[in-house]
Amino acid sequence: MEHFYGFDTYYLLFFAMLVGFVAGLIKGVVGFGVPTVMISGLGAMASAEVALAGLILPALVTNGWQALRQGPSAAWASVKRFRVFLGVLLLVLILSAQLVPVLPERLLFLIIGGAVTVFVGLQIKGRQIRFAGSAHRSEAAFGTLAGFSGGVSGIWGPPTVAMLTAVNTEKTESIRVQGVVYGLGAVALLGAHLASGVLRSETLPLSLALIPTAMMGLWVGFQIQDRIDQASFRKVTLVVLLLAGLNLIRRGIM
Repeated sequence: MEHFYGFDTYYLLFFAMLVGFVAGLIKGVVGFGVPTVMISGLGAMASAEVALAGLILPALVTNGWQALRQGPSAAWASVKRFRVFLGVLLLVLILSAQLVPVLPERLLFLIIGGAVTVFVGLQIKGRQIRFAGSAHRSEAAFGTLAGFSGGVSGIWGPPTVAMLTAVNTEKTESIRVQGVVYGLGAVALLGAHLASGVLRSETLPLSLALIPTAMMGLWVGFQIQDRIDQASFRKVTLVVLLLAGLNLIRRGIM
């Protein structure tokens, strides 16, 4: 937090809050993006630890609003509909986390980034992916990929969005399901970094300060999302997903 004391305190805080707003805005439109945008933006002016601490509470609060925007019953209905995906994701995430010490992180970024980029490329070219057999098997396959990715790298957004896009999930439910999935992850992230010391008395004020602008951005994003049709929502989602896939490849190479 020492980065925000001194002569340029207000400038840095303003920039950090602007990053929070943009992250919330993107999330409101397509359902994901807060960790990626905030870790990149905050990391440009602070240490990785401070950037990580800064995003924890905004991610938790925005995901809670996103998941419960249509009420608890709607959120629970989405959980039941995608119960196979969610169950497999959480199970594989817990198991795969044990591989962190032995699996090269860069290799994982390349594999997942490459798979997501190819998926988006096919979708943009009009090649619709059709799942053979049970829909539950398809959910289980995507849940395995998302859980493995999340357990090893902490990133499970792109596989989740790819699954929802592949089955052409209606935009409101897609946003809601993502809120549920990422919200569970945000709770785990909060607990983990309270224990690790990343979120502590020195870094907590920054994380709290970023909540209001992230919420404002999310509200604006929701207004945009409410006004676009399913086809436009799909196109915007694919563009953001493509950027996420390419960013993963970049992290695997650099």
